[in-house]
Amino acid sequence: MEGLTASEIAGFGVGALLVCATIAAQRVDGFVATSQRMSLGMCKRCGDLRIVACPQCKGIGSVRKGGIFTFDILDDVYESLGAERKTSNLVPCTKCRSKGHFFCPECSKAR
Repeated sequence: MEGLTASEIAGFGVGALLVCATIAAQRVDGFVATSQRMSLGMCKRCGDLRIVACPQCKGIGSVRKGGIFTFDILDDVYESLGAERKTSNLVPCTKCRSKGHFFCPECSKAR
């Protein structure tokens, strides 16, 4: 790494920090939401909705053929830009039986 200037090294550091912040943002958001629900006296998991989204299909009810390790970058880019999801490579979710949600385990224990 000869010939790197101080500003290039600082740029790499800032880039690494931004990548770490992007990865951690979802967990930080979940932590803040949970603490807010608890302070309002709501169920900390579902916010008194009594249902939670399926972790496998993210509430959609179907998953791609091949499971979670299927990686098709073009489909992901098109979906993130607002294109409709391709239905030809989707199969029903086996974890939630194509419903997309479960009853909240926190609420069903308490009530």
